[in-house]
Amino acid sequence: MSEDDGDRAGFAAASEDKHRERMQRKKELIDRKVARATIERGVLVVNTGNGKGKSSSGFGMLARSLGHGFKCGVVQFIKGSFATGEEAFFRRFEELDYHVMGEGFTWETQDKQRDIAAAQAAWAVAARMLGDEAYDFVLLDELNIALAHRYVAVDDVLAAVAARPPRQHVVITGRGAPDALIEAADTVTDMRVVKHAFKAGIKAQKGVEL
Repeated sequence: MSEDDGDRAGFAAASEDKHRERMQRKKELIDRKVARATIERGVLVVNTGNGKGKSSSGFGMLARSLGHGFKCGVVQFIKGSFATGEEAFFRRFEELDYHVMGEGFTWETQDKQRDIAAAQAAWAVAARMLGDEAYDFVLLDELNIALAHRYVAVDDVLAAVAARPPRQHVVITGRGAPDALIEAADTVTDMRVVKHAFKAGIKAQKGVEL
């Protein structure tokens, strides 16, 4: 082995040792955080913001819950005037109670009273799920939009969520989540737009938006 080869080998070994030390410190830090997380109860997750992925994330958690054999419920507010891949896929699961309750986006319906009636009907179904301990996981898709338009009262949602069965998980999606809901939530993600294909004139695609 030449002197240069020996230097490179020594540098690589030292670098590997430093990496191992950093990862060991990181593991110890994470292990301490995991050890402190001892509370086991249902969580309230809110996905909001103008970026893509709010509903997609919610349906990803739905898939996880079904994979664990959970009894799940879905209520879709606003959406309903077009077929989606998630509805076609998830309706095949017997453990899932799936309701598409919207009549389309508000700029499509152009009928406020009709939108309010649809949102109230959807909320009645959602409130029933939130009060039923048989449901382990409940996804309220686009509820935030109904809250932002005041089609559903925020106080009613907060009261139902607070009174739900202790181990029931709830995910609420949609842009414009009210501050009171964000405050009540355990986990909040604000989706931010960096780029979106629609702005470049690319229409909504099956498997991506539909």
